[in-house]
Amino acid sequence: MNIAKWISTAVASAVLASTITTVTAHAEEQTSQIENESIYDVLVDRFFNKSVENDYNINAKDPKAFHGGDFEGINVKIDHIQNMGFTMVSLGSVFSSTTYDGSAVVDYNKIEKHFGTSKELKTLISNLHKSKIKSMVDFPINHVSKDNVWTLEENRKDWYTAAQDNRINWNTDKKEVQQALIDAAVNFVTKYKVDGIRLTQLGDADTAFINKMIAALKQQKHLYVISNEESDANFDLDYNPQAIATYQSIFQNVNEDSSKVEEPFKAFANGDTDKPPALMIDDLNSARFTHAAAEANMFPPTRIKVALGTLMTMPGVPIVTYGTEIAQNGVQPSETHGSMDFRTKEDIIDYLDDLQSVRNKSQTLRTGKYKLLENKNGLMIYERYSDDEKWIVMVNNTDKTQKYALDSSVIGNNKELRGLFESDIVRPDDNGKYNLVLEREIVELYQVTDHKGLNVPYMIALGLVYLLFIGFIVVILRRGRKYKNTK
Repeated sequence: MNIAKWISTAVASAVLASTITTVTAHAEEQTSQIENESIYDVLVDRFFNKSVENDYNINAKDPKAFHGGDFEGINVKIDHIQNMGFTMVSLGSVFSSTTYDGSAVVDYNKIEKHFGTSKELKTLISNLHKSKIKSMVDFPINHVSKDNVWTLEENRKDWYTAAQDNRINWNTDKKEVQQALIDAAVNFVTKYKVDGIRLTQLGDADTAFINKMIAALKQQKHLYVISNEESDANFDLDYNPQAIATYQSIFQNVNEDSSKVEEPFKAFANGDTDKPPALMIDDLNSARFTHAAAEANMFPPTRIKVALGTLMTMPGVPIVTYGTEIAQNGVQPSETHGSMDFRTKEDIIDYLDDLQSVRNKSQTLRTGKYKLLENKNGLMIYERYSDDEKWIVMVNNTDKTQKYALDSSVIGNNKELRGLFESDIVRPDDNGKYNLVLEREIVELYQVTDHKGLNVPYMIALGLVYLLFIGFIVVILRRGRKYKNTK
């Protein structure tokens, strides 16, 4: 057993437990705003192979072949997702397809047999809901398989045109094609109790048609409708692929120019739009963030934690690609779509657990107002605040310990700052300044509270941790003596 890791984990848990109890006095039950979500983006085939019954012609050595992952595989790994604090899982496309990612749709009315059965998908969605995790699936509008069942009907020969890679695109300017796609999407959300649809491969589909589909989907039930492409349609989320390049350039290394850190969400934070942005360090179509960090000769797990610590405390909706928690690498699909390895270290998983346990319990961190206080070459300090609470987030993405003084006009009188991860308590000096000190490559969340002196719950929790540790040592010593005496 790693005693040092046990102590640090126990102490961190004690700090978070005692602090969050105070922090979340005003926290509300999560509402239907998409800002309340953090999305874990998976590919069913690449996650976990549980059932051998659907292993048809799989080849785990071929990066472009099916690898065997299935609904049952995700079902038995729900705890893994829950332990990282995600509130929603995007499953990708689950329709019958000739490709492992589900994009080359053959039949919108059938589930891909490599992934499992209709019943198994319903069971997965139900079990996710029991774990308070929402589900989302992709609905590819274009670039589907040339063998799609609609192409077999004589009266539909004018529904499509040929595309690359043995694919076709639908002629979405035709009313009957539009209606067929809308009906297929509506039938799916009616049959399966998903909480969201991501429309992908939009192609030349015009905004009016996309809005018609969004309206039809939302008429069936409340659900999120988003895309992974830029669009003027009425999606619940603003997707800008440039955000990935921006955040990879800022966080791949220390001391980088961070002047553009607000660009992906500035319009939303300023109230110029009510559509929150997707906040990502990579996605299923981009190079992995790990690749960018490795190219900069940096240690990817540390870089990932700093990046996620920042994005998950900024205005918007974090979307994290599966495998980020194990620093999965790669430049292009399908290289970036490796099978998930659950035997790796849990540093990032533990960090996400701590980070999201705070975010999920604080309405302010999810939907509160934002104000930037400092931003210079990797040192970023900003407020997240509401009528109920205030946070100061300090991001030290530099290669040195950083100090920063906050004026009482920012914090208020008779206040103190309680750091969640570094266990720091900051009170004003004689000049009314709150002096923050943070070591390199760390993100710290400071809760602004009234000055209360000693944190009694924390002291009690910490005392219990050390009592348990002492008891553990005593037991080990006694067993050692007993074993020695028997010899």
